[in-house]
Amino acid sequence: MFGQVPKMAWENSVVTDRKNRMTLGLNCLLLQVCGKNILVDTGVGSKDVDTDRETLGLVPSRLLKGLKAMGLGPKDIDAVILTHLHFDHSGGCTRLDRAGNIVPTFPKASYYVQESCWDEACHPNERCHITHRVDNFLPIEERGQLELLDGDKEIFPGLNVVVTDGHSKGHQMVMFNHGGERIVFLGDIVPTAHHLNLPVISAFDASPEVTLEQKRDLLTQAERQGWLLVFSHGHDIRAGYLERKGEMGYLRPVEL
Repeated sequence: MFGQVPKMAWENSVVTDRKNRMTLGLNCLLLQVCGKNILVDTGVGSKDVDTDRETLGLVPSRLLKGLKAMGLGPKDIDAVILTHLHFDHSGGCTRLDRAGNIVPTFPKASYYVQESCWDEACHPNERCHITHRVDNFLPIEERGQLELLDGDKEIFPGLNVVVTDGHSKGHQMVMFNHGGERIVFLGDIVPTAHHLNLPVISAFDASPEVTLEQKRDLLTQAERQGWLLVFSHGHDIRAGYLERKGEMGYLRPVEL
């Protein structure tokens, strides 16, 4: 998660287990826009993979339980926006039905993905094939629920996707303007609060130099315009505002 930054530079601020793993969140965002329920990312989902549980220490997905606590079921979701198609963001797009078939989890939703992201996921190279799993997204296309995007777009009033690339081809973040508040779900361009530090870029990023350029511009805008930043992999800190005291910049966390 810290890429080329050596462990000695971050080990005092991050707790790791005996396998050198840190705890990450698999955060999704629910937005209600114009009477529609919009879900941003879907986590790893419920299609258990034994090797993932062992190597990654995964716990069961709580996405559907979280929606239920909001009084919503899978059929109530009108749209799913995917920042990208890595398995930890798209696994919850599909599920196993009672007959053992893989079907879309949200049967009435349109799923929004950048076309370049879709192409890379369907034809991954040797470096990124392990993070793309076709069972997570091909059934969406087969059921006619896929909506491919080509660049930045306003999907619903006040709800925009902005292409950042960097982490993967066609990676997009989601920006929502509501009552003067700008809420920005960053996806993996800035996955945790630790990654607000510009040199900290995950080793999973396909183009770290692009990530660096994007982060520099985005974080400048975030501070100037007062964005509420939501971190896709934040655990202890899931969201916050970038603020400044004198020459020192800092994150003011908020609870979501």
